Amino acid sequence: MQELYSQYKGLLFKLAYQLTGSVSDAEDAVQDVFLKAYDVPRERLANPKAYLCKMVTNRCLDLNKAARKKREEYFGEWLPEPFLSSEDDSMESVVLDDLLSYAMLVLLERLSPAERSVFVLREALSFDYLEIAELIEKSEANCRKLFSRASAKMGLSQEELIPHEGAGQEWVQDFLAALKQGNMNQILSMLDQDVVLVSDGGGKVQAAVDPIVTRGHVARFLLGPVRQASTIGGEVVIEMGRINGQYGIILRSSEGIHTVGMFHVENHLIRNFYFVRNPDKLKHVGK
Repeated sequence: MQELYSQYKGLLFKLAYQLTGSVSDAEDAVQDVFLKAYDVPRERLANPKAYLCKMVTNRCLDLNKAARKKREEYFGEWLPEPFLSSEDDSMESVVLDDLLSYAMLVLLERLSPAERSVFVLREALSFDYLEIAELIEKSEANCRKLFSRASAKMGLSQEELIPHEGAGQEWVQDFLAALKQGNMNQILSMLDQDVVLVSDGGGKVQAAVDPIVTRGHVARFLLGPVRQASTIGGEVVIEMGRINGQYGIILRSSEGIHTVGMFHVENHLIRNFYFVRNPDKLKHVGK
């Protein structure tokens, strides 16, 4: 079992994280599955990858059903937990290089649990439809329909299922420089005309309750509350970091990280901003 854990924990974490949008739930799901797997007869583990993926998928379906009511009652906008990667992160090479972008995780929230399971197993883990059908105990034809429905809900075509660009390191450095300098013209030049900014504070810290739309409003928000929040005790503590395998921005105080920001870039312009400020969702991003 220890050998199976070492071999599959990265894969199962990736699956669980993409199914739940929560680092905490993903870690719990993987631990629960391996605890239960100790009692599984060895003959049922002849294909351990498929069996463990099925167990994780079922566990995440249960978690998503339980979380649905909480999310309906959530104060303000709900965003997935970010996952901060670093050079010494042993999970990075196994998990983060293949993670769907953070923007895609946001889109996955539009799906039903069954649609999300099929889409993640198919698009993120490259399972074929027959394997998916066996894992979630539905027909192959039904799985194809669920995948097509999921793509339509997320506004994706079959030719471009993962269209989100990651912002390059130099590009993010230029954005940070403009933000720190309060350069309105430079900020505006980097924003799409229809840019949308979503901020998640969970009612625990200050955050925009509703999405902020249009280039002018987003730029003023970035150069107002966001820039002000990056100045604590006279020190500007806003920096670049690797988040979900892509470059983003981090606001840090002496007590640790208090805001993480991610980009969704289209045609070299920022189309979406995602700011996570809820401290419960930042426990896994380091100090």
